[in-house]
Amino acid sequence: MQVYFLIIMFILGACLGSFLCCQARRLRLKQTKNQKLGPRSVCLKCDYKLKWYDNIPILSWILLRGKCRKCHKKIGYAEIISELGFGFSFLAISSTIDLLTNMSPLDIVTSVIMLLLIISLGFLAIYDGIYGELPSFAIIISIVLSMITVVLNEYNFFLSADFSFGLLLSRLLSVPLSVAIIGGLYLVLYLISKGKWVGDGDWLLGVVIGLALGNPWLSLITLFIANILACLIMFPFIKKQSSKKIYFGPFFVVAFIITYTFANFFQSMIQ
Repeated sequence: MQVYFLIIMFILGACLGSFLCCQARRLRLKQTKNQKLGPRSVCLKCDYKLKWYDNIPILSWILLRGKCRKCHKKIGYAEIISELGFGFSFLAISSTIDLLTNMSPLDIVTSVIMLLLIISLGFLAIYDGIYGELPSFAIIISIVLSMITVVLNEYNFFLSADFSFGLLLSRLLSVPLSVAIIGGLYLVLYLISKGKWVGDGDWLLGVVIGLALGNPWLSLITLFIANILACLIMFPFIKKQSSKKIYFGPFFVVAFIITYTFANFFQSMIQ
């Protein structure tokens, strides 16, 4: 049953990745050119209306070799990266959900909220990766979802833990420290550089991730992974064009998913 669940979640994630990438492009066209698109997806080069078999996540892109069926111009890599990224993200997060155990209603609600947060963060990663911006409405949604995650996680923790004032103080400090490590650091960098080193949305994205993790050590690990990924992936591009900007949104989101998925492993190493 667990295997079927993971397969379904991968397919669902790939479909969402395709849909959200399309919505990111629609939003951009509406904001920059005040252009409205119809309900059906079209090629942005020749306005060819895509058929249902042109919209099969991952498979259609591979069969068409990343090109429009009609004009044969390149679609780009954003679509396939979004579909694969969301597919593996949903697979990773779903691997932390064990359907074979008796999940409480609280566990189910927490898992659903986390998946919604991944959708919101994924949209931010897609938009930032393509256009280098983080839409305010998606940031606000992500902050609200991450705050709900904090409340649910803390409530669930104190249900199973022996209460003490020392433990309460530790938990009260944990979340602010977690937020300060990523969000606070990037806010300081933003203020010092006046927006030249990092964007004005990066520190808010850091706040979201810090809240969702709620653990300063996990935030440090996420920060480390995000910067390593950015260096490894962007190095060839920076080598060719030293002035090329690095948009950290996608790397933050990927690093968060990795850290959240392997949180128990990382915490066991720290302890």
